Amino acid sequence: MGAEEEPGSVARTSLLTEDDLHYFNEGTHTGLYRVLGAHLSSESETPGTHFAVWAPNAEAVSVVGDFNGWDGNAHPLSSRGGSGIWEGFIPGVQEGAVYKYDIRSRHGGYRVQKADPFGFRHEEPPRTASVVWDLDYEWGDGDWMEERGARNHHEAPVSVYEVHLGSWRRDPGDPERFLSYREIAPLLVKHLKDTGFTHVEFLPVMEHPFFGSWGYQTTGYFAPTSRQGSPQDFMYLVDQLHQHGYGVILDWVPSHFPSDEHGLGYFDGTHLFEHEDPRKGFHPDWESLIFNYGRNEVRSFLFSSALFWLDQYHVDGIRVDAVASMLYLDYSREEGDWIPNEYGGRENLEAIDFLRRFNEEVYGQFPDVMTAAEESTAWPMVSRPTYLGGLGFGTKWDMGWMHDTLEYFKRDPVYRAHHHNQLTFRGVYAFNENFMLPLSHDEVVHGKGSLIGRMPGDDWQRRANLRLLLAYQTLQPGKKLLFMGGEVGQWREWDHDGSVDWHLLEEPGHSAILKTVQSLNHLYTSEPALHRSDFDPAGFQWIDPNDGSNSVLSFLRRDPSSEGGGVLVAVLNLTPIPRENYRIGVPRAGRWDEVLNTDARELGGSGLGNLGGVESVPIPSHGHFHSLVVTLPPLAALVFRVPKESEG
Repeated sequence: MGAEEEPGSVARTSLLTEDDLHYFNEGTHTGLYRVLGAHLSSESETPGTHFAVWAPNAEAVSVVGDFNGWDGNAHPLSSRGGSGIWEGFIPGVQEGAVYKYDIRSRHGGYRVQKADPFGFRHEEPPRTASVVWDLDYEWGDGDWMEERGARNHHEAPVSVYEVHLGSWRRDPGDPERFLSYREIAPLLVKHLKDTGFTHVEFLPVMEHPFFGSWGYQTTGYFAPTSRQGSPQDFMYLVDQLHQHGYGVILDWVPSHFPSDEHGLGYFDGTHLFEHEDPRKGFHPDWESLIFNYGRNEVRSFLFSSALFWLDQYHVDGIRVDAVASMLYLDYSREEGDWIPNEYGGRENLEAIDFLRRFNEEVYGQFPDVMTAAEESTAWPMVSRPTYLGGLGFGTKWDMGWMHDTLEYFKRDPVYRAHHHNQLTFRGVYAFNENFMLPLSHDEVVHGKGSLIGRMPGDDWQRRANLRLLLAYQTLQPGKKLLFMGGEVGQWREWDHDGSVDWHLLEEPGHSAILKTVQSLNHLYTSEPALHRSDFDPAGFQWIDPNDGSNSVLSFLRRDPSSEGGGVLVAVLNLTPIPRENYRIGVPRAGRWDEVLNTDARELGGSGLGNLGGVESVPIPSHGHFHSLVVTLPPLAALVFRVPKESEG
């Protein structure tokens, strides 16, 4: 409590009920952001701010800030029984006040000033203090919120545009200046309209001290970075996206956190949020600290963080980063550098339980959102319900598809015949999980090159290969994700200190790539056969997966819910050699319209094709009684469908 208050007044002014304390210590509280941290008093109370922080091993905690000259003796807090929480009310502290917690530990004379773990806003880095802030905002996305369950459903089209907000666009007049959330809103809405994506996924927006971490070294789990504006400014961005029909997914990092002094590490002079033993508490890859998933209060903290963004910011999904690093105790560790679980295995049982509970809480409270796991191993049932023994995620990133596909596409086409199985192998496991097919930020950094930059051939062939890659992603079963820059065929690797090379769109070859993305997204969202069966094996059938000698793939996509129609034929020629009179079996007689040709002139191609469609002939092929004889353009994807008026 504040120094000005009378003894015993903490109970009168506390926001924390006994139930809050119980559920927090039990590890089941999912709304701690309502009672911990800094909260302005209501209009009926004395103006000021309630403060509450968890520091069970402190002998004293006080609030310091610009309102008391950073004097650690001016505003001490009081301990709330055996809960480990320190709390108090400071009159006169209003919105915008800058503050930290001054913590004196029981151990070794340790004393430190910490940012608020539940702070709604923090100073713009490199400053590290928290800011008292209210989250009031008048939302205008009611229509979206009512219908978003249908937009996020497994049978809905989900084509995600992955964005790093700090480098998507910069101020053209001052490339060093970040555009604010409000400045970005109309630009991003227009771009999504121009490209046809259904959702946008932001790399972590949570406050982080080192910009070069892209947000993956989080310190503020309840605050958007102040580099680009206030919490309400970020709410405005989400609100505008929703009002124009676009879903918002946030990247979230419960796997590790940085050791910066103002952050969560060694919070009260003990390893409070992280494991004490570095074999469990220190991550060698990222030189960061690992949450102690077995500690009840840490679980409450993380559950509350995830639910906070769904509740207060109306986001439509959470993508969990680095799930594999959480599941395995020996992840990136040498023999002897990790501790087996109680059964002698390498599975992190506490993290497994945490992830299952996370998904149960998210879907239990927000059944109309989605969760996604970045999980790079063969861990089973990541996207299966917890009651069946799964982890409970809505989708899992298909990292194997991403790596195999990019390895294949970087090869000179003359060698692709020998690596045909890199594209067909996915058929073995494509429906083991609810997969999302990512072409993500991780694939265009650290010397890997941009998507178009790793394609073989001259500039024309590189663009054609990129169009073909994007078409292959669209036509395969699974939800889709593309990182910014890929849609314009950016030559350079992603640079977080720069911007997407938007000037490339002034060149016809690159504007044609953008038009290709638009065409692919339109096809994906408008054809039920391409999205309703993303997770259903009944929606996919090979025509011929074995024509490696010609490097041609052909398959069917179906809408299982459609009677008599809803069938697409996809054919991909993965070499620069045009192929005349190529025969493929089809499941019905009649005309088949050519509804996509990535070699079309308007998409930057040579214009070779099938004059808008082909009539079937009664010659059996590939197990079907009828077949099409088609021309396959170089490095191109074709899609055929029965005219809609003929379906039924």
